[in-house]
Amino acid sequence: MDADGKINSNNLKKDNKKKKETSWVVTIILWSILISGSVNLLSDVLLRNVNILVAFVILIFIIILGVVFDIIGVAVTAAQEKPFHAKAAKKLPGAKIAIKLIKNADKVSNFCNDVIGDICGIVSGGIGALILAKVIIVLPKINAALISAVIGAIIAAATIGGKAAGKSFAMKQSNKVIDKVSKIIYFIKKDR
Repeated sequence: MDADGKINSNNLKKDNKKKKETSWVVTIILWSILISGSVNLLSDVLLRNVNILVAFVILIFIIILGVVFDIIGVAVTAAQEKPFHAKAAKKLPGAKIAIKLIKNADKVSNFCNDVIGDICGIVSGGIGALILAKVIIVLPKINAALISAVIGAIIAAATIGGKAAGKSFAMKQSNKVIDKVSKIIYFIKKDR
């Protein structure tokens, strides 16, 4: 309340904004637990009885998935909203979704870069450890520390290199990336 005993609308807006931010943090934590637990369980079940080659293929897929989501997270922060308003006026598929993604760029970026990106990083490290264990079983006389360092370096280089190239692409082609992503989301939602 202000000096006249009236409710201050600025304080209400600040309180509502704080509640929305807190709600987002709780939501993202719950999604992180759900997605991370599911992906870790799935990768553990899938990788338990596979050979080294299949494990490497799954590892590459996880790294690519992390890079793709990193591209989306960067693109949504760099994309311009204006061209999508023109597309929405023409009722083009996905245009309204693109506008919503861009308006919520902070949340979309957080989900894509931090949640999915970090989960992919953790899972790829776990797959690397599993590959190391399989290599040691096949070649018991091999230097485990050296192989561990090599596998870790390959995973890190692929992830960091892929994300570096992806960020550059996402910055230059942000509207195209968001256009494709919004169309994919549109067609997924349309079928439901």
